[in-house]
Amino acid sequence: MSGGGVTLLVIAKEPRPGRVKTRLTPAYSPAEAAQLAEAALADTLAVVRDLPARRRVLVLDGAPGDWLPPGFTVVPQAAGGLDARLAAAFGGCTGPALLVGMDTPQLTAGLLAPALAADAWSSCDAYLGPALDGGFWALGLSRPDPELLRGVPMSTPHTGAAQHRRLREAGLRVRELPPLRDVDTPADVPEVAAAAAPGSRFAATAHRLGAGDRAPGSTEVDATAAGTSPRSATAADTSAVGSTALDRAAG
Repeated sequence: MSGGGVTLLVIAKEPRPGRVKTRLTPAYSPAEAAQLAEAALADTLAVVRDLPARRRVLVLDGAPGDWLPPGFTVVPQAAGGLDARLAAAFGGCTGPALLVGMDTPQLTAGLLAPALAADAWSSCDAYLGPALDGGFWALGLSRPDPELLRGVPMSTPHTGAAQHRRLREAGLRVRELPPLRDVDTPADVPEVAAAAAPGSRFAATAHRLGAGDRAPGSTEVDATAAGTSPRSATAADTSAVGSTALDRAAG
């Protein structure tokens, strides 16, 4: 895998209680939701850190903490909606750029390999990693043009399709990366933990918090840890509508 000429971007929100993964509550307390978010971010950054790249950039809403490994340039997220923030992230790049969110800690080098290969951009102009909720978890552009993102409707079940259509309408040759499930609702936590590397921080955190017992369909959510009464699987499932991977990751 070559990829040394690619700028790798991670867009994320500082994992502080009450600011991240709010839709994991009340199944998880705000502090526990922040622990899961920090674990997901740390695992993502660890993978990106070890990939060949020209630059590694964390596009952050908030302040960096001890979860940030060396080797990253930290830049603040721009103002505006998610489309504007993603556009600004790409606008700061020259040459090929590949962006991922923090909500797919099952990320591996192999999943990103097509966009980092020596011939990655010879017959392709863009890479898109669809998320199972209808959004997308990765976007790569051979020529980062902010206008390819501005105005794309975010936070809908059709965001990924809309972004794909925008790329196609611009005449770009698009290749899809494997679809992934992002961490957004209590049901996602055990599923993503099972797909993550056994030694990953996210898998360990999910196991420690008893993720399998808090997902919809389990007999009871840990109400003591959540600080409230258990909610039904119906309520949890309803809250999942309309999320997108990068939307939750970016803030």
